[in-house]
Amino acid sequence: MIVEYIRYQVADPAAFVDGYRTASRSLDASSHCLGYELCQCDEDDKTFIVRIEWDSADGHMKGFRSSPEFREFFAAIEPWLGDIAEMRHYRTTEVTRRKA
Repeated sequence: MIVEYIRYQVADPAAFVDGYRTASRSLDASSHCLGYELCQCDEDDKTFIVRIEWDSADGHMKGFRSSPEFREFFAAIEPWLGDIAEMRHYRTTEVTRRKA
């Protein structure tokens, strides 16, 4: 599994959340996407982090990005591409825990 983190600084938080709500349908439809979340900063409501879990880096970069779902995803988030402050992929480690 690979985790993609995207940090945004946006002008219109409500419109951004709506855009990602639309984009999430494409993530739901992708066999490569294992999960995702959109988090809004408590101290600055114009700052967001998107966390997307992918089956692999290739699954994201080659599988998803060459799919019809990506074209729909891209169309939904395109207005905020210039608002990306950082976008990176991370490998998970054995140091992890999730409480139910």
